[in-house]
Amino acid sequence: MKFLASLALSLMLIFAAHSVEAAKSETSSSQQQVMKVNINKAGTSQLAAVLKGVGLKKAQAIIDYRKKFGPFKSVNELTAVKGIGTKTLEKNRSKITI
Repeated sequence: MKFLASLALSLMLIFAAHSVEAAKSETSSSQQQVMKVNINKAGTSQLAAVLKGVGLKKAQAIIDYRKKFGPFKSVNELTAVKGIGTKTLEKNRSKITI
């Protein structure tokens, strides 16, 4: 009887550990999907939070450009914003939507 109880407890612990790992994996993959930003709609804090190498000052420059010239027509147009070069664009291309 003790053997069956020990076996049951061991199986429960193994399944619990597996469930925790599966939940962690699911959470990290959903976080990767969420980390996109629409450069035609996002505010300064959202732009700065999602885009690498873009702080509040560059985020404001993106918004100022958008106000002056209208919505971005392509992701590549982002390099027309002062302070956003091709390196910054390439680091963030997968995070940007229009």
